[in-house]
Amino acid sequence: MNIAVVGSGGWGTALALVLLENGHQVTLWSFAEQEADVLRTQRENPLLQGVPLPDGLQITTDISCVSGKELVVFATPSFAVRQTAQKAAPYLQNGTLIVSVSKGIEKGTSLRLSQVIDEETDHRCRLVALSGPSHAEEVGRKVPTGCVAASVDRAAAETVQDVFMNERFRVYSSPDIVGVELAAALKNVIALCYGVCDGLGYGDNTRALLMTRGLTETARLGVAMGGKKETFAGLAGVGDLIVTCTSMHSRNHRAGIMIGKGLSVEQTLREVGGVVEGYYATDTVRTLAAKYGIEMPISEGAYQVLYQQRKPQDVLAELMCREKKHEIEDASW
Repeated sequence: MNIAVVGSGGWGTALALVLLENGHQVTLWSFAEQEADVLRTQRENPLLQGVPLPDGLQITTDISCVSGKELVVFATPSFAVRQTAQKAAPYLQNGTLIVSVSKGIEKGTSLRLSQVIDEETDHRCRLVALSGPSHAEEVGRKVPTGCVAASVDRAAAETVQDVFMNERFRVYSSPDIVGVELAAALKNVIALCYGVCDGLGYGDNTRALLMTRGLTETARLGVAMGGKKETFAGLAGVGDLIVTCTSMHSRNHRAGIMIGKGLSVEQTLREVGGVVEGYYATDTVRTLAAKYGIEMPISEGAYQVLYQQRKPQDVLAELMCREKKHEIEDASW
């Protein structure tokens, strides 16, 4: 299959290598000419050190590279998805299979990223979201990984399975694109909070409490927005939450540690040196929680720390002293 991967960050590059390994023709699009030159000349992405880029991988900054492609992967940061889709739209043929692998919710519109792409391409293309516990650094090194391809179009989801799957990259299919995309975006908030707890020096008990209750509140919002509860217990939900919370590959985790150790939010965002999706998602999640009337105390606490300069210790103390609750919300004795 002739494929373009739009976005030459670590994740886009790692997926391009999976596709190339599977025998497809792959073109990798980069936003910046300087970045593209580094990839061409060094045959290595600085974000995937030690992973060579084969000569067969074509690299370009010309967005018209999507023209005539049977499948296009969108792998830009969440804030750049709409702008990039606008640029690509004139070159996309009707019925092109688009795979959205970016994780986030668009600020301002609160749209899922596949919805953003769908809008900008005038609903002419087939959309699939690919997500799961998948650090680019490990996919690049061929570490066994599992993801979920989700779409309302079963044939499209199963095509993505066929295109991406190999002995070290396993893909499951799902009809729940809403739940898969929301799980991918919402877990970034909890992962950032997890890092804050690490930075404060708290232990395993606190981490387990945060992850479990964080998953509960994100699933609550996801179901209210049309996702399936089961999705949040799967690879795109709890799987991605575990890997994003616990790994130092995660920028959200690293940013949280810095904030927990006392760095300002502004300084932390500079120090991390990449997009901290959880920072942006926290603001959007707060808007969505209010819109759907969903109680999300951990996400609200994160907002207070990130945007209202409250001390995380004070927020955590308030969370621990909230009024008592049933763990199972519809519990009957």
